[in-house]
Amino acid sequence: MEKKQLMTQLQSLRHKLYEIAEAKGSFTDPDVIAISEEADQLIVALQYMERNQEYYLPESYKQLNNNVRQL
Repeated sequence: MEKKQLMTQLQSLRHKLYEIAEAKGSFTDPDVIAISEEADQLIVALQYMERNQEYYLPESYKQLNNNVRQL
């Protein structure tokens, strides 16, 4: 997965995070926490890419793409 795609997914998750947090009225709601955790994984993947200057991602991050699409 390319860096640009990860950035786009991260932006989408951030938008959903704010929407759901506002709707639920809490940042500690389980739905908000789940989205936050997904965003955290994308951030780690982006940091990994930056550090290694390669566009290779471990298998666990490839699975993340499938999880994000389900949101």
